[in-house]
Amino acid sequence: MSTPTATIAMTTLDCAEVAPEADFWAAMLGWEVVASTDDYAMLVGAGQRLGFGRVEGYRPPSWPDEGGGKQFHLDLAVDDLDAAAEHATTLGARLVDPQPGDTWRVLLDPAGHPFCLTSAAAWG
Repeated sequence: MSTPTATIAMTTLDCAEVAPEADFWAAMLGWEVVASTDDYAMLVGAGQRLGFGRVEGYRPPSWPDEGGGKQFHLDLAVDDLDAAAEHATTLGARLVDPQPGDTWRVLLDPAGHPFCLTSAAAWG
């Protein structure tokens, strides 16, 4: 087994309205809402984080979902953004354009699922 390049820092769910989603999951899991705006919220509990991001024109996935349209992405904490992005691309990921700034890298996995790399130092 090799040394891991990253750890999962947070799972983020896309949604049309952030507050109802954050409120539901906070109550369901007993976690605390630690950040909340109209566009984004984060819950923390049990040593884990769950985020919610507002997406314009969001369409919820169907169940069962034969078409494969489920919507989520992983936020991965890494020590070195550039090195981790390079490693991910060598494994078959692709960087997307545009990027959201200096503290995140957004990539697509080989199947096209988006995920983010972010500095581990930002997660405490």
